[in-house]
Amino acid sequence: MKKVLIIIVLCLLVGYLIFSIFYFREKPKEGVCSKFEVELQNASKNDVFVYIEDIEKSVKEAGLDPTGKQFKDINTSTIEEAIQTNQFVKKAHVFVTNNGAIKALIEEREPILRVMNNDGKSYYIDNEGQMMPLSKRFTAYLPIATGAIKEDFATGDLYKFALFLHNNIFWNAQIEQIIVQSDRDIRLIPRVGEHQIVLGDLNDYKQRLDKLMTFYEKGLNEVGWNKYSVINLSFDKQVVCTKR
Repeated sequence: MKKVLIIIVLCLLVGYLIFSIFYFREKPKEGVCSKFEVELQNASKNDVFVYIEDIEKSVKEAGLDPTGKQFKDINTSTIEEAIQTNQFVKKAHVFVTNNGAIKALIEEREPILRVMNNDGKSYYIDNEGQMMPLSKRFTAYLPIATGAIKEDFATGDLYKFALFLHNNIFWNAQIEQIIVQSDRDIRLIPRVGEHQIVLGDLNDYKQRLDKLMTFYEKGLNEVGWNKYSVINLSFDKQVVCTKR
């Protein structure tokens, strides 16, 4: 009997919480909005592309500043849509707080690669494979891809490769530049070691970088990181080096 009562109480509690969430999210409260608050969810990061003052300014310019308005006249979805026109914003959630304010929680986009192609175009690729404009205020410390880079390649195979580098602690720190040739073959410029890495095409790049890691550990650590000018990984099951 006790178990049945506990289950009933839990069901009622969960039901009330769900009701409260939807009620306070969708239903206007009585009274007037005291202020408009903006919070960056990833504000602890050093890479900041979204600035609170820019969000506040854009909302005001759109005529959507909720401060001083009655809650019944405030459309939080419209404010969200206005905020998300900012090309650095990934997601915006706008809601009524318990202290009578309207709050916007902002999540900014995360770039993983900077592209500078032969046509003179510069932009970022974010961690979802989408193009992202450069910021006038901040430059992210990221690998740079240069050369014959078309947009479909940048958001396709090159994005997948950049995401792999980004998620690998060693390669994220080691690879400084990705050079894309006209045939889409890849050359890499490392941060440590005065050599150029010939990767070839992006097929089986994980296995090729595994070969390079083994060579780093068993080869370059013995002879020195500046002994070779070129390390070629494009050959099957071997690493071909050119002496300086």
